[in-house]
Amino acid sequence: MKDFYRRGCMKLAIALMVDPMALASARAELPKGPITLVVPFAVGGATDVVSRLVAQKLGERIQRTVVVENVGGGGGAIGAAKVARAGPDGNTLLMGTIATHVINPLSMAQLPYNAQRDFTSVSLIAMVANVLLVHSSVKARNVQELIALMKAQPGQFSYGSSGVGTPPHLSGELFKSMTGVDMSHVPYKGGGPAMGDLVAGHIPVLFDVLSGAASHIRAGSVRALAVTTRERVVSFPDIPTVAESGVPGYETWTWNAIFGPAGLPRPMVDELSGALQAVTALPDVQAKLKELSATPVGSTPETLTTLVATETAKWRAVIQSIGGLKRD
Repeated sequence: MKDFYRRGCMKLAIALMVDPMALASARAELPKGPITLVVPFAVGGATDVVSRLVAQKLGERIQRTVVVENVGGGGGAIGAAKVARAGPDGNTLLMGTIATHVINPLSMAQLPYNAQRDFTSVSLIAMVANVLLVHSSVKARNVQELIALMKAQPGQFSYGSSGVGTPPHLSGELFKSMTGVDMSHVPYKGGGPAMGDLVAGHIPVLFDVLSGAASHIRAGSVRALAVTTRERVVSFPDIPTVAESGVPGYETWTWNAIFGPAGLPRPMVDELSGALQAVTALPDVQAKLKELSATPVGSTPETLTTLVATETAKWRAVIQSIGGLKRD
């Protein structure tokens, strides 16, 4: 992730040095007219907040109107499908996530798009850690103590998540497979209800998206044992990673990335990607993303394409190991 950040800063420096003629040429490659950034989830969620920030800054940078349109439903599938059907003119873009481009394709038989064929990668915007939380009554102060406790009481522990097939759910399943613990999954319809039951002591363990859990961690109403990313998170530097806590190789996250429909002209992709990398490197954007417990990235199209492929291979193995996902 640090390499992603450094590349973003280099792109910004180069962008600031271009001459007016080069800038005019770049604008000629950009979409004509306003751009609609489709957010495949409801207003007010973490993806929506990130999208509105990026839309505003991107519009200012490329001197185009960028409007956010929330098209929720189907775990992100409905909004993603709308962009997949759009023409390759750059006027319709998608704020995709691990749900739209990895989990849905691996778990939905009637998905109305092909995640690898129907989109053009533009730029990875940010990555967000998941976090392993326990109720205050759980007699474990770290990951190793939790593993020992679970192994001493097999089948007696359950963990909650925001729903079947969500990144927190799969984070829990990967944890089970890598540690050999026996804990049952309790799916909720969203992170809010799951967190409520953890705080109330109805479930002992919860995997959640860090941005959603941050206020509860700061308030001390839950205990954070570890974040799921490879490196510690800037906003919570005292919380160790699962990997450094004795589960080497463990790493999960959720992410936000910009995709266009298939067939976007390469010059347009390059201009949009460069602009997004510059936007992600802006100090105020960096500050806001970190406030949301997100790690700013700003990547090339190729980096995003590689991420989708590697994440798909990783989660396919996990999903197959649990016999697939039963989605509503």
